[in-house]
Amino acid sequence: MGIARLLAKAWVVFCLVAGAHALRIALATGLPLPSSAFSIGICVILFTGGFGVAGGASGTPLIERLKPVHLMPGFNEIVFVTFLVLSFVNQVYFAPQTLGDGATGALQSAMYFVVPGQRELVYSLGTCSMDGGRIFAASFTWLLAIIYIGSAASRLRLVAGLMRLERAQKPEILSPTLRAFLLGVASVVGIQFLFVGSAYPWFACSAYTDITGALLIGLFPLMLAYLIVAALASLMAASPES
Repeated sequence: MGIARLLAKAWVVFCLVAGAHALRIALATGLPLPSSAFSIGICVILFTGGFGVAGGASGTPLIERLKPVHLMPGFNEIVFVTFLVLSFVNQVYFAPQTLGDGATGALQSAMYFVVPGQRELVYSLGTCSMDGGRIFAASFTWLLAIIYIGSAASRLRLVAGLMRLERAQKPEILSPTLRAFLLGVASVVGIQFLFVGSAYPWFACSAYTDITGALLIGLFPLMLAYLIVAALASLMAASPES
């Protein structure tokens, strides 16, 4: 998978989830459905634009990119989308009703110990005197992200082999080594901001009540996991096949 396709897929996921949260927030505040049409429209435009960027960077026309053969997800993508749906459903319907005891409390405690960024999030939400299930939603998303990395790690050699075949059939502008380096740098930055938690103190309390906080809690950990897997697969694909 080239960087252009990776960015396109990430952009599509970002837009669709942001649009879903925009609709949810609009309905929760009592606004009529048409009032959120603008946000959904922007998301659809960005969806098309993402594939346009990928097609332009790879030399493949947009119409060719939209054929079903190019839209069919792989195993890792299916797992990622499934986890993304689970995270969204939990964040919207289940997490706001949790009390932080029993199994939910155990998961929160485990992620508080394993993920340094979770501690920063708990501190930030405590400073803002808000929770509303956000801590459990973040804990559940981090759990899914960790499981995704573990699942995808077993298929890294296969993914790297497919990337070599794809590169042989359609060479890219960036060399395999440079691509692996760029994805690695992006992964390190994401780990610092999200897993370590350096980004959480930057957000105002109001950010956790809107789309920004919803994406930060329910989407970004999974996208970081996907980015890490892509970086590792690119690194393996850059090395000679043994």
